[in-house]
Amino acid sequence: MTPTIGVEEVLARCRRAIHPALTSAIDRLAPEIRQIAAYHMGWTDAAGSPVDAPGGKGVRPTVAILGAEAAWADSEVGVPGAVAVELVHNFSLIHDDIIDTDTERHHRPTVWSAFGVGPAIVAGDALQVLAHQVLLEASPDTGPAASSELADATAAMIAGQADDIAFEKRRNVTVEQCTAMSAAKTGALLGCASAIGAILAGAPDATVGALRDYGRHLGLAFQAIDDLLGIWGDPDTTGKPASSDLTLRKKSMPVVSALAAGGAEADELRLLMLGPEDAELPLGPLGPDEVDRARYLVEACGGREWTAVRAKANLDAALGALERVRLSAIPHRDLADLAVYVVEREF
Repeated sequence: MTPTIGVEEVLARCRRAIHPALTSAIDRLAPEIRQIAAYHMGWTDAAGSPVDAPGGKGVRPTVAILGAEAAWADSEVGVPGAVAVELVHNFSLIHDDIIDTDTERHHRPTVWSAFGVGPAIVAGDALQVLAHQVLLEASPDTGPAASSELADATAAMIAGQADDIAFEKRRNVTVEQCTAMSAAKTGALLGCASAIGAILAGAPDATVGALRDYGRHLGLAFQAIDDLLGIWGDPDTTGKPASSDLTLRKKSMPVVSALAAGGAEADELRLLMLGPEDAELPLGPLGPDEVDRARYLVEACGGREWTAVRAKANLDAALGALERVRLSAIPHRDLADLAVYVVEREF
């Protein structure tokens, strides 16, 4: 399936739509926090001078805008939801980089490595609070419901992150546990992003529910592809070192499914990723030769294929959710094309 229109143009349109409101929101932060947030967003360098640094694609704010449009509202109705979701997403990225000790994002030092752990934590916290302020000020009628939706999604996302951290010390993580973690860590916020524009538009529960389910399945597909990129992705595309997930012995979908395959190669992969049975987890990073061997073993055990199949299955489920209710035709098509785009990202 190939998108019928330029998804990049849709993403760019939605980024332009929210940029004034997003910058206005961040301008409200205390000066020290505002400097860190502007740096993280790619608007300035660490000293505060304007730059044009690359940022993310903006999938989450885009689906928030498209969700409002699909619910027969103007795009402006979805802007506060798009801004709020983008703020929470970036709060999570700042904190995730601390947790994972990642020193680079989009080819620049991460916030904690540029400003320190303490300032990074505070900046992330400030973005999360700001998100709810934006929603509660958006509309007295629908803002509280949108804020509640975002709070529930954020709680699920944090629970998923907690599970992801806990996995580091577990020798045995099942495919079901890994999928549930991904559904919470990634699917919950994308589900919220897809529904929040419709909530702000006062759409019926059935419409909100269909869009939420679309986003949740898209989130699982998105995470599956991210996990593939974490092993086989091109650093020039991902902005992170090659095979970074294997280097850190991360129990991502490809690895967990490969370990579940059984057989001599799965046993070798288990020993490589987890060490001997009496080893205390987490272990240190893998070396380059070990990463190469682990990458081969994950693919040989079917981990790459299994994850790609799961991504496609969740894509189909996301597209199916859009068919449950009557949506405005053009944003409906844009949402479908965006889902295909997410799953067909190039490595």
